[in-house]
Amino acid sequence: MKKIILYTTTALLGLLASVQIGFAQKKLSEQLTLTAMEKLFQDTTILKGAKGPKWSYDMGVVLEGAAAVWRNTGDGKYFKYIQSSMDAYLDKEGNIATYKPDDFNIDNIKNGRSLLLLYKVTGQQKYLLAANKLYDQLQKQPRTKEGGFWHKKIYPNQMWLDGLYMGEPFYAEYANLMKKDAAFDDIAKQFILMEKSARDAKTGLLYHGYDESKMEKWADKTTGRSPNFWARAMGWYIMALVDVLDNFAENHPQRKELLAILNRTATATVKYQDKKSGVWFDIMDMPTRKGNYLESSASSMFVYGLAKGVRKGWLPQSFMAAANKGYAGLKKEFVEQAGDERINLTKTVSVSGLGGKPRYRDGSFEYYISEKVITNDPKGMGAFICAAAEMEVAALPKPGKGLTVTVDNFFNNEFMTGPTGDKIPFHYLWQEDDNNGFSLFGKIFNDAGVKTTTLKTAPTTSNLKGTNIYIIVDPDTEKETANPNFMNAEHAKQVSEWVKSGGVLVLLLNDVGNCEISKFNALPETFGIHFNEDSRNKVQGANFEQGAVNIPAGNSIFKTAKKVYIKEISTIVAKSPAVSALTDKGDVIIATAKYGKGTVFAVGDPWFYNEYIDGRKLPADLENFKATNDLVNWLIKQVPR
Repeated sequence: MKKIILYTTTALLGLLASVQIGFAQKKLSEQLTLTAMEKLFQDTTILKGAKGPKWSYDMGVVLEGAAAVWRNTGDGKYFKYIQSSMDAYLDKEGNIATYKPDDFNIDNIKNGRSLLLLYKVTGQQKYLLAANKLYDQLQKQPRTKEGGFWHKKIYPNQMWLDGLYMGEPFYAEYANLMKKDAAFDDIAKQFILMEKSARDAKTGLLYHGYDESKMEKWADKTTGRSPNFWARAMGWYIMALVDVLDNFAENHPQRKELLAILNRTATATVKYQDKKSGVWFDIMDMPTRKGNYLESSASSMFVYGLAKGVRKGWLPQSFMAAANKGYAGLKKEFVEQAGDERINLTKTVSVSGLGGKPRYRDGSFEYYISEKVITNDPKGMGAFICAAAEMEVAALPKPGKGLTVTVDNFFNNEFMTGPTGDKIPFHYLWQEDDNNGFSLFGKIFNDAGVKTTTLKTAPTTSNLKGTNIYIIVDPDTEKETANPNFMNAEHAKQVSEWVKSGGVLVLLLNDVGNCEISKFNALPETFGIHFNEDSRNKVQGANFEQGAVNIPAGNSIFKTAKKVYIKEISTIVAKSPAVSALTDKGDVIIATAKYGKGTVFAVGDPWFYNEYIDGRKLPADLENFKATNDLVNWLIKQVPR
């Protein structure tokens, strides 16, 4: 394990050296992530001296932010940072260095979210094996009589707001991946019990923790609650809610209650937002009390929770005003420049808890304000990165608002064995995070305001009625699917009628042998497009230049990308009404056509999938992520308004 740690640290330092080269001004989420990448592997609070890193939730919060930045930018160095950070702890069997399951410390579950991301993207079993160990801890975690998880074994009968963030987002994501549907009743129960036990009816705020036994010295003898409303505890709770809801089924009977809790929590949070600064005090309801101060981690968490809640439609749009005011306050009160494309985050309380030894934490106002306030605490950094990444998405133009893009799952209908051993759909689907998936492609659509859906049945003018952009990708061959759904004249007629009425059709094929071309041509030939049964841009190993295609200045579709990677392409013959949109060495690579009120885009490779836009594989001069953004913007503009 020591060798792994030394290798990881060396690799990270080399990675950091490579990012010193000048780039265009980066957004704040990236600037603070770069600070974290530079500092946290050298900071003794994280390394714990020469023994290497200690399994701690602090790093997990930073990595949550790094994941958001990776998805926003398509820059693979952020993913590699997450992977290097987790690899420092793991062996090939998924054993986690310094992790002690028998401590039953719910804080230790937090990093499981990074493990699940790594598993879903890379498919490496060690990450799932490690996540299994954290799930096993949750199954054995001591509980209150009502079924709430104890915060730690050393804190019997106690639930803390912090614990909801540490445990529940992982629990929900794991349950979704591993099809443990009954777990969602338990997850909902944790939030419901916490609110019932900790919420103050007068203010709507939640106390930091409660002791069911009412025996702890800090606990109120009637209610069991701790004495004060600590802001970061509330911040953990609202972050937990919006992250759990990502994996909560729309039809789950307790989803409505979680949404109601989120709305009550958000309402109370905004009520105690400081009107002057836009951020929040460490003790939320005592802004004028001597010693109280504006605190950066909690303020970041509130901005994140409010902004994400609005984006996902879980909170009314009116909450965005508080998020905007809070974000402006974050930048003014807590951000300081730290050199070239780096920032620091100031005024984060290092820690606050309840009980414990040798120093007993009594939950009093005096206790909370006595804790050290520092710069670049990982909890604050991670929360700020999450908030900034969320606000940066909110600030993007939304030209596709009100539109829907649908990906076909009829002509492309492949299955693979999932982590639970059953067959699951895969290949070019929105929900897939691995190399084969369209998760980043879908995010780019979503960030532009476009809703993503999937069509599992044969397309008709009727079932395409609510779709503005329809993507058909890589039609199946018999070697890929036992009973493939081939294109026929009736399918082609239905789709072409939809295009004529104003639909935007995207055809992403593949080279001969890797998709069915002959029968499928019945559709594109309607628009003057014929896919050749050939294969261009063969690539040997990592010789990526063999798949490089230069985009000339002034291209009507790709406004920012100058060079892309498209390997093993079926070339195109374009006849009126189709025209070439990109030609390389005499071959038509991309064609478009106007047909009635609609538009067709066609290319002989599905090159907008994760493997070639997520930055983990291609050299930086191959700008597939930029090209995907360019394409999405162009497709949106083709939709008749």
